[in-house]
This record gives sequence, C-alpha cells and structure tokens, in this order.
Amino acid sequence: MPRSKKSLMAHKSVNFARPSLYSRIGLCLKTSKMIKISMTEAFTEISETFEFLDDWEDRYRYVIELGKAMPALDQALRVPATKVDGCASQVWIVPKIDGQGGSARFTFQGESDAMIVRGLIAILHALYSDRTVSDVLKTDAQAAFASLGLDQHLSAQRSNGLRAMIERIRLVAAQASAT
Repeated sequence: MPRSKKSLMAHKSVNFARPSLYSRIGLCLKTSKMIKISMTEAFTEISETFEFLDDWEDRYRYVIELGKAMPALDQALRVPATKVDGCASQVWIVPKIDGQGGSARFTFQGESDAMIVRGLIAILHALYSDRTVSDVLKTDAQAAFASLGLDQHLSAQRSNGLRAMIERIRLVAAQASAT
C-alpha cells in the first residue's frame, strides 16, 4: 500500500543522535557535467524524500521539519565566535573535531532563528557530520544542494547565507586538517 507524503516525511526524519554512514555515490547534473557527491546515509534519506515529494511547498515543509527535529543549541554557545557572518538570519555553528590531521572526525551543532535556515543547517549536518575533515573538504555541498533542487529555490539572501555556512564548515575542516 503506498505511503502518504505525510507518513513518508515522518518516516524519513533524520535521526541526529545516530552517526551518518557512507551509503553510496550520487551523481548530480550541473552545467552539463556530472559531479560526484559522496553521500551519507542521512543525506541519501533526505534526497529520496525530496524525490518523492511533488511540489516545493511540501519540500519546504520537509526542510522546516528537519530543522525542528534538530536538538536546540545551548544558549551559552550562541556567542560571537560561533555566529556565522553573511547570513540574513542569525546562525550559529559549533564544530567539534575528534582527532588530528585529515583523519580527524568532524561534527557540529547549529542553530538559527529562522525555521527554514534551521532546516538548511539540518541538511548540512546530514551531509557533513561524522565524516573525516579530509572528506568534509572533498564534499561539494553546492552540488549536493543542487541535486535537491534547492539551488534554484532559495532566495539570494538564503543562498548567500548557505554559502557562508559552508565556508565556515570548510574553514574549520581545513584548519583541523592542517594540525
């Protein structure tokens, strides 16, 4: 019996307590050339749900649900050092690195005062968390978001904010990789 969109959305919720695992290599068509995107299991689940949902209103609702499912960031961590510049909304990214060099494991917590941005943070979490910093640096997040169609459906301000979040994550990973 086919599932309803609502039940699938509930079923495909990202479990932020469970570490993401590599599940497959996805392909994305971008400017007429194929780009490989190494996907985690959590990102693959998000991608599959996006494919199932027919219209963008449902997809936006799903992104917001992903944001609501994220654990709240402790107020004490919402400080200028963790705030991401370049976002129209307030955004905080708190990275955690376990280990040293390129094989160090990366994860992060994030928060925003805007629900859709919390959802974008949740997608970034699904894409990057519990990966090596070397893998974080190899991941083309822009292509991953393009594979979801989000590159074409975010406002210019949201796109700039997303780029700023990705740049912050990549900067932290690059610094950790160099140690």
